[in-house]
Amino acid sequence: MLSLNTKSIVILSTIILLCAFIYKKKSDTLQKEKIHQVLHGLLRAERKVGVDRNTRIALGFGGCEDIFVDAQDLLQGLNYTVPSDPEHVTDILSETDFTKIFTYFFKQGAAGERYVENATLFSEIAKVARSVPGARTALGGNAPAMATRLAMEGAEILLAARFTQEALKLMPDTIKVLGKPLQEDELHILFEYAAGSRWGNYTASRANRFIIHSDKSNPFLDTLEDLEAVLPAFDPSVLVVGGLQMMDNFPFKQGVRKERIEKLREMLVKTDRSTKTHFELASFSDETLMREIVDNVVYYSDSLGMNEQELPNLVSILTSGKIALVSDSKPRIASVLDQMRVVFNLLKNTEEKDGKRKLTRLHLHTLAYQAILTQKGSDWKNTMAAAAKASLTANRHVCGSNYIDMEKAKLLMDESFSTTARVEEASKIPLEENRPVSCWSEEEFDICLAPVLVCTEVFQTGGGGDNISSAGLLYQI
Repeated sequence: MLSLNTKSIVILSTIILLCAFIYKKKSDTLQKEKIHQVLHGLLRAERKVGVDRNTRIALGFGGCEDIFVDAQDLLQGLNYTVPSDPEHVTDILSETDFTKIFTYFFKQGAAGERYVENATLFSEIAKVARSVPGARTALGGNAPAMATRLAMEGAEILLAARFTQEALKLMPDTIKVLGKPLQEDELHILFEYAAGSRWGNYTASRANRFIIHSDKSNPFLDTLEDLEAVLPAFDPSVLVVGGLQMMDNFPFKQGVRKERIEKLREMLVKTDRSTKTHFELASFSDETLMREIVDNVVYYSDSLGMNEQELPNLVSILTSGKIALVSDSKPRIASVLDQMRVVFNLLKNTEEKDGKRKLTRLHLHTLAYQAILTQKGSDWKNTMAAAAKASLTANRHVCGSNYIDMEKAKLLMDESFSTTARVEEASKIPLEENRPVSCWSEEEFDICLAPVLVCTEVFQTGGGGDNISSAGLLYQI
């Protein structure tokens, strides 16, 4: 028989377990209700804006075939060994170089994209990637991904990107593609992983991807002249530039890269002021290239789009001339808002001569939230709806479904957030579930911030930023 003391312990343990069960069930119910309210609030904001079917948008550059594959399955298939000393390497020439740089980004849950100089190594990885169960392919590249999303939303698109004839048949009819067809599509391999994925002793803090390529045509912006020739007649509302990371660490002959970037600047200079220019950033590691991009592209852009890794990198190159290779993958809202202010304040007073433009819009897309800053008095409109649209697009893209399933969504954003990390100036803004997009004004600009219903059953993360940024941009034209 159980002693009285033992019985008391059993009864107490049972009560504690029952209370914990009831608390968890109640907590889960409250969380579901919160997600329900946030979702309906975002959908209401999204529905406030319609897309003009006559909206024209031009985009460049790059084009490729993407292979989406589970990182762990591919690494197992390759039989690669986890490195004991992960680090950033400039040139991927060997298996060791690859595993070091992959693990460098993986352990921090940070997105990365790098050129593989060793063509044999790249071919070996590609061969195994295609054989991994569950691997799938799709047309990709920054500009093509954005173009496809914009066409899906109802805009008329001019896309400067090269594909094979077979690949071109897969393009929507509303996208006119410029550029001489390729004999073989460029190939990008996306090592995708979920939050909590393990690689040796390392655990990913969030879902993300690491991309490798060995492109031969995209680094040269092959379709630049094609786009320049027809741009005035097309007369788009916005010209979007992306894919410049294909130049990063590519072995150009002396002076060729600079010549191509300066040629891009010439096109931007000649672009009519009635056409807004938007530059979508990416992962860069070459400081000289990044400075050239700032001098020849950023200063000629009305709008910039970037993620939580690319924003600190831009801040660093603007303030110190140095690259920030990797940053916090889950940054505090107050910190990124301060970084957005730094970028805006450095670029808002650009002297508008010789084709340069003042920055009037900045879109930051992160895992947990979307933040859009627009200059007061600028032509950008519908910022609240654009932030909501970007947020909803994040879930739809990553989950691979236009229907947002509340059972496959979670909120990472806190109940409230500070508008700045400078304590003496900070104010708190609560997350209101029924009106989830928070908007406020500061001296020279307005900001809207929307929570993301983070997809918990990841279909793909690759192309997420391109889809999110383009959807938000379309709502602001």
